[in-house]
Amino acid sequence: MHRSPNRQVRLKSRPSGIPQAEHFEIVEAPVPVLSDGQVLVRNIYLSVDPAMRGWVSAVANYSEPVALGAVMRSLAVGRVEQSRDSGFHPGEYVTGMFGWQDYAVVDAKAIERKVGGSGLPISTSLGVLGLNGLTAYIALLDIGQPEAGETVVVSTAAGAVGSCVGQIAKIRGCRTVGIAGGPDKVRICREEFRYDFALDYKAGDLEPALEAACPEGVDVYFDNTAGPISDSVMRRLTIGARVVICGTASIASWDPPPEGPRVERHLLVKRARMQGFVIFDHVQRYPGGHPGWNRAGTGFNSGAVPWQEPGQAPDTDCSGAPCLGAREAGGPQLSLARAGR
Repeated sequence: MHRSPNRQVRLKSRPSGIPQAEHFEIVEAPVPVLSDGQVLVRNIYLSVDPAMRGWVSAVANYSEPVALGAVMRSLAVGRVEQSRDSGFHPGEYVTGMFGWQDYAVVDAKAIERKVGGSGLPISTSLGVLGLNGLTAYIALLDIGQPEAGETVVVSTAAGAVGSCVGQIAKIRGCRTVGIAGGPDKVRICREEFRYDFALDYKAGDLEPALEAACPEGVDVYFDNTAGPISDSVMRRLTIGARVVICGTASIASWDPPPEGPRVERHLLVKRARMQGFVIFDHVQRYPGGHPGWNRAGTGFNSGAVPWQEPGQAPDTDCSGAPCLGAREAGGPQLSLARAGR
């Protein structure tokens, strides 16, 4: 039996809108004894993703909701402490769906991959070199199919996915237009993520700003928000436009579904295509199995493709006290690799 207590963040109640602290509780539980084929991982970084709003909701989603009383579902990166599987050894860094807890005892097949050795922080396996970056890469190229000279508009353009989408589109020779909230995010989009245009939807002039930035219309729209922002973009689709639905961040609740403008006429008249994207449909293309995205890591490492995350850590042993905790519990502060802005 592992002697250290395992602090866990569990779902206590279901939120009707955006989850708050009162919907969770922190409890201590013993670390189970390993069985054959299992690995004990000490989590170092935990991911906080917009998709979690859907995971804790009772409303139908693309995955089963997190059960009440269960550890909050989450990607994490951590270090192998013990192993009863020949494929993993103590001291190795791994990532997978380990949850919000200090320690995770998982079957070896639940480990997505080993990480480290890239020269980048190990936390990037939860961001630009993890599912967020891969979402941008696959969704934009497979569904958006951008071509040189086309105009690509991205909502939540300063977020974990959106910031990668804009840069990939730029590499493909496209005009890039990012939509973000507030002057700081707009500045980041322009100066660091190299969007040609960055629009502040909070400034109250999105319609004329879109008109000025997209005088010939929108060829590809990468939608992370839904809602009024997307309504404005849809009216500017070009003939043959492609719309990637990757998120609905502006909608606090889908019960009941919000009412708004209908998109069918835009799609019909412009002969446009709209398709949803969920990264979990593409497990066979996760990092390690997708050569194109593996090559992209060189750009992140060299600085050719800018990226940001709070609390960047070296790609070395992050030893010390377990990462999970809360000030109320008297433990170290939670280490988060946040997946959005």
